[in-house]
Amino acid sequence: MTIRAVGFDLDYTLAIPTRDREMILRDAATAAGAPPLSRDAYLDAHSEHLTGETRAPIFETLLRARDSDADPDAVAASYREHIADALVPVDGAEAFLADLRERYPVGLLTNGPRVAQRDKLATLGWEDAFDAALVTGELAAGKPNAAAFEALLDALGSEAGETAYVGDDVNADIGGARGAGLVPIQVIFEGGPDPDSHAAAHIERDELTDRLPAVLDGL
Repeated sequence: MTIRAVGFDLDYTLAIPTRDREMILRDAATAAGAPPLSRDAYLDAHSEHLTGETRAPIFETLLRARDSDADPDAVAASYREHIADALVPVDGAEAFLADLRERYPVGLLTNGPRVAQRDKLATLGWEDAFDAALVTGELAAGKPNAAAFEALLDALGSEAGETAYVGDDVNADIGGARGAGLVPIQVIFEGGPDPDSHAAAHIERDELTDRLPAVLDGL
């Protein structure tokens, strides 16, 4: 196998929050006049709205469950601002991506509503960091659906078996990429998912920018 293109997940793979996401959600809800919201409930609702425009439908679901009349648009905006304040790239990511693009077409495929994920890219200054940056809020399906990965392949002009996909989530990233025929590489970090046997390789997130090129060469 020869790798000819590389795709990445965004959250917890190339960009990480400096604060606990549960705390960010709590503070964002409070700032918008909403009651405390469950991170688990948020993730469940988020999984149902991977192809939306904003997070407002997610928060509408959560607020309805809490019998709250808080404005879901206001909560979505508050959460977006709090995430932006806490989001940082992994060390050396910008130079790493630029160097990688000299060898491969490099893409991004990230789950989430369009406004939320595009705002993260703007916050990081990464609007032009990839040859193709796909947000599932702009697609017909989100990860792990094969259609999302097929959109990435189309954007990169690559074949599935020659395209590596780097991510942390066992279901969305590793299972989704494998199911679509891509070569999955799992990013490992403390508190994250356990290493999955279906990944072609595993890399500690702190070592990602140093080790990935050699891992790609060895596949």
